Amino acid sequence: MTIDVTSLLIPTENGLIRGTVANGVRTWRGIPYAAPPVGELRLRSPQLPQRWNGVLDGSAFGAAPPQSRNPSLTGSRRRAPMDEDCLTLNVSAPLEPEFGQLPVLVYFYGGAFSSGSSTVKTYRGSHLVRTGEAVYVSLNYRIGALGFMDFSTFSAAGRAFDSNLGLRDQVAALEWVRDNISDFGGDPRNVTIFGESAGGISVTSLMCIPAARGLFHRAYAQSAAPSSAYSQELHASWARDLLQILKVPLSDAADALSTLPAEVLVRATNQLTSKIGPADKPGSLSVSPVVDGDFLPEHPLDTFMKGLAAPVPLVLGTMAREGALFAKMVDILPSTPDRIEKMFAGTDPEAQARVLAAYPGYPSRERSVEISGDLVFWYPSTVVAESHSLVAPTWSYRYDFATPLMNLLGFGATHAMDVPVMFGETREPITRALSVLGGAAALKELSARFQGTLLSLAKTGSPGPDWPRYEPVQRHTRIFDVEDRVESDPFPERRRAWAGYRGYL
Repeated sequence: MTIDVTSLLIPTENGLIRGTVANGVRTWRGIPYAAPPVGELRLRSPQLPQRWNGVLDGSAFGAAPPQSRNPSLTGSRRRAPMDEDCLTLNVSAPLEPEFGQLPVLVYFYGGAFSSGSSTVKTYRGSHLVRTGEAVYVSLNYRIGALGFMDFSTFSAAGRAFDSNLGLRDQVAALEWVRDNISDFGGDPRNVTIFGESAGGISVTSLMCIPAARGLFHRAYAQSAAPSSAYSQELHASWARDLLQILKVPLSDAADALSTLPAEVLVRATNQLTSKIGPADKPGSLSVSPVVDGDFLPEHPLDTFMKGLAAPVPLVLGTMAREGALFAKMVDILPSTPDRIEKMFAGTDPEAQARVLAAYPGYPSRERSVEISGDLVFWYPSTVVAESHSLVAPTWSYRYDFATPLMNLLGFGATHAMDVPVMFGETREPITRALSVLGGAAALKELSARFQGTLLSLAKTGSPGPDWPRYEPVQRHTRIFDVEDRVESDPFPERRRAWAGYRGYL
């Protein structure tokens, strides 16, 4: 079809932007939604972007936030642009222009709040736009020390530091969507936020942030870890650990945090999150939201349990074997007996015997890995589902599908394997490789169903008529597999054993 080039030139509050046609959809990339968080704005709340002169070229993604170099940031081996000036977003819309009518999908990437970028090929959202007739938005937000560590206790005269910067970035992006998305064909009154892992935590956290109220209307959280937010006191101790790694005296903290190169902060943060944090406080995430009593007034689990989270329809769920990926590749969870026992000793010793008894065969490797995944992902998600179901429509799922190779490798349905499935990217190199022993056809069919629940939620407020709501008695849970099914209260013994466990809250 012939594209009307005038449909690629869009006015925003800050100026004109010209898009391109990519992967069968109209796209606008690298749109600033906040001022560059550099210089005096480093470690400060996002500020409004300035207007630009002329027409902004929307053909290229903005720079990724500072992090360790990883080829997956671009989907190729080319070096991805990386800079503190990273607060940009991207919009994709169908080829046929609409005017403020289509549902809007806003995605938050995962990566343990230490890595990630909207540049990743999987996140480009073309299948969602072409299949679901939706407008899709992805964005960069600050991560690592520059986005998810709390240095507010080290503020000095004339140099203040704010908390929860990455979450504040997300709110700023949602405000941009509210104010501009109708010009791209999206309905600002019908915005669905979704994300996986740290992106899922972002979703559940935003539901508990007063400043985010009214900026979205549905939510879909994949593999969220809703308990991964911590007190200012605990965050202050991690900040001191980071300064010690940097060999910076506390008296010089404000100056150092304001001026040290981003790559130096990245290296120190990696050491903290991969070695010091997991060994010192297993089960916690040192780069994470902070309960600051202001922007995030109380712990998200408390907000949900009080029935005070944003009363929007919510879908959330976890993978069947969340912990397997971390045990084999990213050693940050309490997936060994020594870490598990240290975790209970530092949190709730009385819960230890009760919980371990619910995992027959412990301390085997398999049971230890299951405990770590249930602790971080599954049990907190059940708390959210149970609580939120009392105030708004809620649906719960478990993702069980794994290809024969994934099972052979000992991963099963593990963390992040659902991401390309949600985006319809089942022919990407990683998914093709994991299907080499079979499962490609089933994976493609599952992708259509899984993605369809997101699109249905965005369009109708429900993930589909064949998926009963979660409620505290039956606890209906949809199991995504070769053939989907609905189960009532999966793992009741484990759920009762974990009841009341509060971790490092």
